[in-house]
Amino acid sequence: MNDTICAIATSQGVGAIAIIRVSGDESISIVNKIFKGKNLEKVDSHTINYGHIINNNEIIDEVLVTIMKAPKTFTAEDTVEINTHGGIAPTNKVLELLLENGCRLAEPGEFTKRAFLNGRIDLLEAEAVMDMINAKTDSQRKMAANQIEGKTSNLINELRNDMVQIISNINVNIDYPEYDDVEIITQDILKPKISNLKEKINKILKESENGKIIKDGIKTSIIGRPNVGKSSLLNTLLEEDKAIVTDIAGTTRDIVEGQIKINGIILNMIDTAGIRETEDKIEALGVEKSKKIMDESDLILFMLNNNEELTDDIRELLTKINDKKYLVIINKNDLDSKLNRNELNVEKEKIVEISLLENRGVEELKQKISELFNMEEIETKDPTYLSNTRSISILRKCLNRVEDIEKSIKNNIPIDMIELDIKNIWEELGTINGSSYEEELLDEMFSRFCLGK
Repeated sequence: MNDTICAIATSQGVGAIAIIRVSGDESISIVNKIFKGKNLEKVDSHTINYGHIINNNEIIDEVLVTIMKAPKTFTAEDTVEINTHGGIAPTNKVLELLLENGCRLAEPGEFTKRAFLNGRIDLLEAEAVMDMINAKTDSQRKMAANQIEGKTSNLINELRNDMVQIISNINVNIDYPEYDDVEIITQDILKPKISNLKEKINKILKESENGKIIKDGIKTSIIGRPNVGKSSLLNTLLEEDKAIVTDIAGTTRDIVEGQIKINGIILNMIDTAGIRETEDKIEALGVEKSKKIMDESDLILFMLNNNEELTDDIRELLTKINDKKYLVIINKNDLDSKLNRNELNVEKEKIVEISLLENRGVEELKQKISELFNMEEIETKDPTYLSNTRSISILRKCLNRVEDIEKSIKNNIPIDMIELDIKNIWEELGTINGSSYEEELLDEMFSRFCLGK
C-alpha cells in the first residue's frame, strides 16, 4: 500500500460532473503537477480549490480539487478528489494524466480495502459500503447505514468481550492459582456463562433472518397447474404485462421473473411452468424446473383453480409445502366452484380467495404475505442485523461449537481443554468483523466492489 492509486469514482457516461479519486502518500504532489491554481501542497486540509487541469500548458478542464490530508480521510491516507465536467473525454484525459505522473489505477474496491487495512473501518463496515451503493429500498439503506456506523459490529464485539472475560479468568486460574480474589471457574460456574453466550448468538441469528430478507429480498415462486392464472398474477403484481397470457395450456415453458415491493421489502417473483404430466419434452423440462424452484423458494404462492377439481399430482405437491412458508391462492372465484376446500391439507388462514378477472383479493394477498414475514415490524424496527451469507455462516458455525462446549461441560471435560475451544470460537468470531482475516478473503470480497470505491 505504499503506492498512490486513482480511479473514476462516478458512473461512466455524460453527466454534470465526474469525480476522480486519488489516495496515497504522493496524491497531493502528483495532482499538483497537473493543476494550475493554488499550490496544493500548501493549502489547508479539507479545502476545495478552484483551477484547471493542464497538460503542456494546454487546459484540459476547469476543475474543483478537494484536498484531504491523513488521517481524517476515508482511506486514512492523503486523498484528493478532482471534480471535472462529466464528459467521457475530459474525465478519461485527467485519469490518463494522473497515471502518467505516478499514480496506479486502483483495483475494484481498493479504496475501501485500504480504509479497512488502515484501521479506519472494520470488515462489516466495509461490506456495508457496497450494500449502501446497491440499496434499492429504504430498508436496505437503513440497514447499511447502521452497519457503516458500527452498530452491527458492536453485536460481535460484545460476544467477543464476553468470551475474553471467560478466557482471561480461566488463564488466571491456571497460571496464578495463588490469587484468592479471582473467581475459580468450574463447570458449574461456566455452564450459565456458555448458556448466555448461546442465547445471544441465537438471538443475533434469528434477527439476521430479517437482515437477509431486507438485503436479498424474498425468493417467491408461483406454482400450480397450467391455466390457473400464474402469469396473470405475476402481471397483476408487477403492474405490467411481463408474462404471456393465453388460454392455451403450457404457454409458460420457462421461468419469468420480476420484482415487487411490499412494505419496503423486495419480492423476487418467479412465474413457473404449469405442473402437469406431459409428453412434450420441452414442457416436461419446464415442469421439472418448476419443482426445483419450489424447493429453493423462501415463499411459495401455490395457485389453484376454483373451477377445477383437485388432482392427485397437486395433492402430492401440497403435502410438500407444509415445512415451507406458503400461501394457497384459489383463483377464478368468478366461476362456479368445483374445488372441494375440505380436501386441502393446508392451514385455513393460509388460503386466499381471489379473482384476477374481477381484480378481487390481490390486496388481501399482499397483506397475507406481509403478515407471514412480519414486514410491517421489519420496516419500523431499527435494522441492526448481520445480512451477508459469509457472516451468518460463520456465526452458525460458532453456535455449533458452543453447543459442543455444552456437551463437554456435561461430560466433565477439564476446564483447560474447554478454554481452548472457547478461544477458537473467539478467533472465529473475529473473522466476521475482520479482527482476524486471511488475505485471500479480502481479495475475493473487495473484488466484488465497483471501481473507485
